[in-house]
Amino acid sequence: MINKLPGVALIATFLVACGQESSAPAATETSVSQTPSETLDYAAEAQRIARESIIVDTHIDVPYRLEKNPADVSLATADGEFDYPRAMAGGLNAPFMSIFTPASLEPKGESFAVADKLIDLVENIVAQAPDKFAIALSPDDVRRQFEQGLISLPMGMENGSPIEGKLENVRYFYERGIRYITLAHGKSNHIADSSYDDNKQWQGLSEFGAQLVREMNRLGIMVDISHVSDEAFYQALEISAVPVIASHSSVRHFTPGFERNMNDDMIRKLAENGGAIMINYGSSFLTEEANRYASERSKAAKAYADIHPGADEDYLENQFAALFAKENGPFPYADLDDVLDHIDYAVELAGIDHVGIGSDYDGVGDSLPVGLKDVASYPNLVKGLLERGYSESDIRKILGENLLRIWAAVEAYAADSGA
Repeated sequence: MINKLPGVALIATFLVACGQESSAPAATETSVSQTPSETLDYAAEAQRIARESIIVDTHIDVPYRLEKNPADVSLATADGEFDYPRAMAGGLNAPFMSIFTPASLEPKGESFAVADKLIDLVENIVAQAPDKFAIALSPDDVRRQFEQGLISLPMGMENGSPIEGKLENVRYFYERGIRYITLAHGKSNHIADSSYDDNKQWQGLSEFGAQLVREMNRLGIMVDISHVSDEAFYQALEISAVPVIASHSSVRHFTPGFERNMNDDMIRKLAENGGAIMINYGSSFLTEEANRYASERSKAAKAYADIHPGADEDYLENQFAALFAKENGPFPYADLDDVLDHIDYAVELAGIDHVGIGSDYDGVGDSLPVGLKDVASYPNLVKGLLERGYSESDIRKILGENLLRIWAAVEAYAADSGA
């Protein structure tokens, strides 16, 4: 059994206790009558809960990050939000590795090959550090590897484009380790309409998309409705015989008009289905101010790219973003309190059994909230939940038990189907 880097954990405890990587307003607003020693107790208790609980984050974009900028995440890395030391400091046990294929690859017929390559990359992470990481194909794997002190790396496919309209590819990717599929991404594809795309070509799911949902149920792959249009969400829910998840979405109430987030009725229906919403940490998912700023910056970047075709993605995300900030002010980051507000609201709508974490680390660029900047910061989230009155058993549900329950239900249905 591998111990959890006590030196790093103690440093993380000290940082949380001193207010670093946490939201100062949260401490003052919710702890007015507390003495410093009581505040320190919250921090220590948060560290214990994070260490002893199974933390499942359903969406971390490590594979795509490493494909663009190779690094050894078994060691501390200079960039990104995930590596082994920080994951251990934060108590992270099962980060779903996102096998992401951009929408632009589908017309080129390149999605399948890219997904295959990213799965290879995750397998190589494990092969190079088997004393630190292990592939997880089931909830039982996650629980067993937690006891062994290993970080589980389950995989979810972000964007169903690699399926290429062939049901046999669903089994192929299942056998390669994929345990959820996000039906679409930034553009409508051959499966479903995207929340980001004005072209709602299917008015929800395509005929093949409906077949795909049934096949995912039959094999034991969770259906992920993050990124899809509202119509596709309701249709997937109606078709699926098992609970579905929103692997990295937040609450539309706080970002009116932002279809990528879920409205109140959708969150309630998701709970009735037995599924869960996993809260996304991107600031533009969390506050109306950040959402408006990100939208305006995106429009400006597109206009710039139209007249400067040589501007690549890195330039638009970095140099152009810096120029935009000079003219329009700095990006208005959300903070820990905003994430807690989304959790509170979703719990009120859906119940404690239907909310989890889908941070989108390594996937939302430089937009993460103050206090939750990388995978070392889960204790900050736990501390905030404690301060808002959540019990330890409820916190454990949010941290991972809700997702493990859903995953087990999907597995059980598949076992009964004889797939």
